[in-house]
Amino acid sequence: MAFVHSSFYRFTPVADPAAFAVWLRETATGLGGVVLVAGEGLSAAIAGEAAAVHAFETRLQEQPGFADLHVKHNACERLPFSRLKVSVKREIVAFGIPGVSGQDATDTHVSPQRWRELLADPDTIVLDNRNSFEFKLGRFRGAIDPGVAHFRDFPAYVEAHRDEWRGKTVAMYCTGGIRCEKTAAWMQQRGLKVAQLDGGILNFLEAFPDAAADWEGECYVFDKRIAIDAAGRETGTTAEAVFTDPADAWRLARAKRLDPAED
Repeated sequence: MAFVHSSFYRFTPVADPAAFAVWLRETATGLGGVVLVAGEGLSAAIAGEAAAVHAFETRLQEQPGFADLHVKHNACERLPFSRLKVSVKREIVAFGIPGVSGQDATDTHVSPQRWRELLADPDTIVLDNRNSFEFKLGRFRGAIDPGVAHFRDFPAYVEAHRDEWRGKTVAMYCTGGIRCEKTAAWMQQRGLKVAQLDGGILNFLEAFPDAAADWEGECYVFDKRIAIDAAGRETGTTAEAVFTDPADAWRLARAKRLDPAED
């Protein structure tokens, strides 16, 4: 049986995150995944049978602030999650700089089609907004690895290169798009011209059958599959093959918890 993986986020005020988390747990019957709720919005990756995923997405989009949610779908041969975990957090993505909102960036989103044009432009700076272990596994052609181990380290890298990037388009991407929302807003405040890939890598791979022309290697995904190829298929890469640095032992342990022996 094939399953569907669905990922999405929305920056929108949530008046009572704890109560919303209860509703999410009750509504996501039969699904597995990881869902984060905060006063600033929702971030989620869920999976299950197609009908159950569709039913949940429909119910969610009926809630205030969540209409017309942009979801990214990926077919899976096995369930990517063992269980559903819904957590209430201070932020749905922690950037490390106070006062930066995921709703502050203006005119930065570009479609996968426009993204391809930017990749072909020699005046474009293609910047990977993920951790270095993800870049090593796969990346867009011509992309720069900031060499960061944590998202909070990213601003320092940008500041170090800000002057040399002025006047150019900094085309930035991440797995599903959420990191780029806050980063794009902050980078605009720092005087940079920013383009962020709408929906991230996952949206690009879903949009193009020939995505491998621009995507090199595999894309790390934070579930049992570990990595997918340019066609969205699980590659068989193991967590042990990804996390070879002793400093990433905690990441390896976390990845292995996603796929316990009894599942």
